[in-house]
Amino acid sequence: MTPAAPRVPTVVLDGHIAGVGTAQGTRLVVGRWRRSPLGGFTDVMVERADGTRTLLAGRDDVVDLVTRLYTFDTVHVVDVRVVADAATRTWSVVAGPLHARLVLGRRTRVGALLGLVPAAVVGARASAGLVDAVARTLVPGVRTRGRGADGSWEVYAARDQHAVVGLAARWGDKDLGGLRRVEPPVRFGFSSVPASPSVTAVRVAIGPPP
Repeated sequence: MTPAAPRVPTVVLDGHIAGVGTAQGTRLVVGRWRRSPLGGFTDVMVERADGTRTLLAGRDDVVDLVTRLYTFDTVHVVDVRVVADAATRTWSVVAGPLHARLVLGRRTRVGALLGLVPAAVVGARASAGLVDAVARTLVPGVRTRGRGADGSWEVYAARDQHAVVGLAARWGDKDLGGLRRVEPPVRFGFSSVPASPSVTAVRVAIGPPP
């Protein structure tokens, strides 16, 4: 008898996702993951005004995980760091040629609503369809469940959300301009980030490839 293939465990990432647009047309999605099977890490997804999608990640194992799920035109392993300052309510992001400073504002209406929903309901696969339907109604373009590029299921359990109210960003020596909405939506995977610039506290569960 052929032995059964070992079961691949569910991967859980716990952290924050920031999504912002710039006046120049570049859109940025920053994942700051404080807990994961890979330890803490940060990845930055960049979609330029011409539609080119780039992943900036600090390690090959991070690239392997992220590219399992999302699609990019170019991938670069570079130094990636985020410094979150609670006193000034800022994120300072350095990722290869990208330097950005995000200023956080108040909790959003969605963030206030998330605080009323038990975490067990938001994150349960059994209720993922209902949560996804509500999310699509409240935040157009956003999905909380779907399939990654390799067919793995994904469930996003958001727990809180704050607005981003300021941005200074440059790519190399080029200023990307001030803060704008994330429009058009980014095209890395099955879901975009909210159009309104924000930072969302989220737990992501990723199943094994089919």
